[in-house]
Amino acid sequence: MTSANGPAMTRDEFDALFRQLRRDRLPGPVEGRRRVAAAGLVRTGEVVAMGRPWDSVPGPDNRRPALHQMTELADVTAPEPTVHRDFIASDYHGKAQTHLDALCHIAYGGLLFAGVRAREVFSSQGAAYGAVTDLLPGLVGRGVLLDVPRLRGRAWLEPGEPIGGPELLVCAEEQGSPLRPQDILLVRTGHLARRRRLGAWDPDDLSAGLHPGAMRVPSESQASALGSDGDSDARPSPVDGVHSPVHVLAITALGLPLIDNLDLEPLAEACARTSRWEFLFVAAPLNIPRGTGSPVNPLAVF
Repeated sequence: MTSANGPAMTRDEFDALFRQLRRDRLPGPVEGRRRVAAAGLVRTGEVVAMGRPWDSVPGPDNRRPALHQMTELADVTAPEPTVHRDFIASDYHGKAQTHLDALCHIAYGGLLFAGVRAREVFSSQGAAYGAVTDLLPGLVGRGVLLDVPRLRGRAWLEPGEPIGGPELLVCAEEQGSPLRPQDILLVRTGHLARRRRLGAWDPDDLSAGLHPGAMRVPSESQASALGSDGDSDARPSPVDGVHSPVHVLAITALGLPLIDNLDLEPLAEACARTSRWEFLFVAAPLNIPRGTGSPVNPLAVF
């Protein structure tokens, strides 16, 4: 059986995949030698930022806009120097802000990664397990852009289009960037290219992204993180009753941090211009004790 966004999965089939991919413990941090090897990818020193602008404008893909307001304007009569201050805030787990998901962010059947009961570790103060501070000092390693629209000869994927695991492997091979253990995988769908050309829509209802079966690829390649220009999930979900199956498989089954809402357009341009789809990737979350994630501005260094 197929749906508009790829092969449909029954809940039993999804749960079987969850059990197949599930880990009981994390594989450990990126090894120092792999960070050194990733640093060796730097040749020109060109830096490409992937964070989207702080978005305080409401829209169909920004139901809870970020806040940015001035809290102090300089009084020209005050002693020098005069001061300006501002305030920011964000309900960043949406579709507008670039952010990192911690392992406490997603529960399935009431359980977090490694079978920890969510209700036993959460309070109004946040999470006592799997908080974003566990990801400090940050994600540093070999980044690989998997430019799926380029592979298909298109500018972007249409909302609702799924990406399968074999296509990710073909993309990596054809780009000359075969996957290695502890890579940080970035999957481009062309979301922002389409948005800038045709306008915003609600990606909570319709988005290009990974089919749940594609999560075998980061599992088998032993990726250390996964990111996308959406939130990695294809929607509508092919799994009845599970709105974000890729989030469940990545975070709750594999213990794999997700980086959502990246701006991968400048990175795709740099990769095509240099014919290099691998680079040094660097991203550090804010130090938010008990936090479920953090806004980030990841960098690719060539």
